Amino acid sequence: MKKIITLFAIVGLLSLQSCTVQDNLDADTISEVFEVTRSFNTSNNFSTVVDLNPSIFDSDVVLVYRLSAVFQGQDVWTLVPENFYFDNGTLDFGYRFDFTRNDINVYMVGNNLQSVSTDFRVNQVLRIVIVPGNFSIAVDKNNYNEVIAALNVKEKDIQKIEF
Repeated sequence: MKKIITLFAIVGLLSLQSCTVQDNLDADTISEVFEVTRSFNTSNNFSTVVDLNPSIFDSDVVLVYRLSAVFQGQDVWTLVPENFYFDNGTLDFGYRFDFTRNDINVYMVGNNLQSVSTDFRVNQVLRIVIVPGNFSIAVDKNNYNEVIAALNVKEKDIQKIEF
């Protein structure tokens, strides 16, 4: 009788154990990265809309990076929102974005956007990175290269979308 109870106890312990799963970002994260070039001016109210087709999931997160410089032949990507200030510390202008399941709106904010240098308004290269919501807490989003490395995305795989 004692052996049967022990057997039931062992079987019960083994069958009631829970499993744990460690997420491997490289193996199971489905993401999308693409690039658009857009200009900001009075005719588009200093904003641009990027349509998402197909729509993204409700749980997805969108990250937007702007090509801010090229240093020693390497692209320098800056996470939006991005701000530029006057010497006295007040906001001169900046970039912001919002998104829905169907589109991304990237826009400029500031005091006098018409006076902003064309270097910051014309032919701005934007990288759009769409990731599952849980991914965005697992990596430093400010570091574009870290995000792309964690997603295992190769430069050659990034789509450049022309309009």
